[in-house]
Amino acid sequence: MPNNPWLEHYPEEVPHSYDYPKQNLAKFLIDSAASYPEHIALEFLGKSITYSSLLQSVYRFANALHRLGVRKGDRVAIMLPNCPQGVIAYYGTLLIGGIVVMTNPLYVPREIEHQLTDSGAKIIVTMDALVERVNKAMERHPMQHIIVTSIKDYLPFPKNMLYPIKAKKDGMFVKIEYNERILSFVQFLKDSADTPLEVPVDPENDLALIQYTGGTTGFAKGVMLTHMNLVSNTIQSHLWFYQSQKGVEKYLGALPFFHVFGLTVLLNKAMFTAGTLILIPRFQIDDVLKTIDKKKPTLFPGAPTMYIAVIHHPEVSRFDLSSIKVCISGAAPLPVEVQERFEKITGGKLIEGYGLTEASPVTHANNIWGKRKTGSIGIPFPDTLAKVVHPETGEEMPLGEIGELVVKGPQVMKGYWNRPEETERVLRDGWLLTGDLACMDDEGFFYILDRRKDLIIAGGYNIYPREVEEVLFEHPDVEEAVVAGISDPYRGENVKAYIVLRKGSTTTEQELKSWCKDRLAVYKVPKIYEFRESLPKTLVGKVLRRKLIEEENEKLVNQSRVDL
Repeated sequence: MPNNPWLEHYPEEVPHSYDYPKQNLAKFLIDSAASYPEHIALEFLGKSITYSSLLQSVYRFANALHRLGVRKGDRVAIMLPNCPQGVIAYYGTLLIGGIVVMTNPLYVPREIEHQLTDSGAKIIVTMDALVERVNKAMERHPMQHIIVTSIKDYLPFPKNMLYPIKAKKDGMFVKIEYNERILSFVQFLKDSADTPLEVPVDPENDLALIQYTGGTTGFAKGVMLTHMNLVSNTIQSHLWFYQSQKGVEKYLGALPFFHVFGLTVLLNKAMFTAGTLILIPRFQIDDVLKTIDKKKPTLFPGAPTMYIAVIHHPEVSRFDLSSIKVCISGAAPLPVEVQERFEKITGGKLIEGYGLTEASPVTHANNIWGKRKTGSIGIPFPDTLAKVVHPETGEEMPLGEIGELVVKGPQVMKGYWNRPEETERVLRDGWLLTGDLACMDDEGFFYILDRRKDLIIAGGYNIYPREVEEVLFEHPDVEEAVVAGISDPYRGENVKAYIVLRKGSTTTEQELKSWCKDRLAVYKVPKIYEFRESLPKTLVGKVLRRKLIEEENEKLVNQSRVDL
């Protein structure tokens, strides 16, 4: 596409292209520590850590890993919530040329075993409460070393003294027997020098991260992201937020770092801009609102469910949220109703973006201070190409026609770890096949209809869940909604809506059906409605549509057994 129409809508301040530095990703931290040594890098439950202090700890961790025998290309797993220890382990691993494997602390042993065995990680950094789970998961392939930390290790006095008492009371206290294999994180750093250490890497080819995609069907695949993939995407995000100032911004770190969205737009970006990162180990809406009110963050990247929690909080007006200037929403579609209400409450800008793990992850976003379009994921980032192609033939689709979104840019992955066939399936001449159905308008704004696999085909009609969900979200009594296709012997599939109502609401199925009939073609109107207290979600807040479909399939199997 020689004439990319979206470039016409770039603000003057955003370059079409940029010369990204070829460097180790951890250089972001080194440079910021040199320029802003006494600036606060991390805030964690009352404890503040400066850039110079953080870098010292990172050097200690890197030297300690080296002493353990970790060398360039070795994989180190990190299974932690958002906390200083995770930041230290992440950049320390990168500095010695190691490859980070971010692992979700909520994973069950089967998932842990798959990730650690598949990646070949020999060392894991984790919490005391998770050691037993790791050992159980790795009975057949024991880890060479488990580096163990506790939340209290980085709490300020007297919280650090009170934490074990509270943990015992809550039945969460874990006593760890340290030995040559199970090491204390605090002691690990204490016994090591803070001498600068940076192993040379080839940024364009050497991996910084193996990030596993959500394994909703079968086992998750490891996405190979190089130093340059992540350096590029961090800088692309910064170019888009062109009004942000180095050494000034405060980032609300509610997105988990074990998800690549949080890793790029929060951790890497905060370190690149010498910002202050306010670490939120667990998203609890009351605590988040208090933190915004007290700490005054300026940037709050998140998932739609986080913003939904804010706008529906019964006492939201009690909190001062006016410090928030910019929020970028990702990981799931952002309902228009949520966007408008959040902006009204905070006075900040909430824009929808788009990305996927295989692209580090961001490829598109709406303009923050320029033209944006309702319901659109926006336009491609600098140096990013995008087009809509026929899912079978690969031919580019005419303007406005629906097809598969494909993207190309410096943030696109190297491939899937140890899966050359899977890599060939999604990478064609540098183009990444996203698996998402989309269309582009004449101004270069893109619209995601849905995942190809989530498309509902009922009576021969194509139905895009997002379109139906937008209508449901507009209803004043609907707090959350997700739509899925469930098996039907006559129509192929039926549209089913799963609804979470606002507290105190008495809206009925019939009322919702009438609401949808007034706003949708008759074949798109959900035939079945299920009211729930909550919806199954990932820790990032993405609703697990597949889980709902699996539940429906299980019901069908059980019903057929009864019929027999």
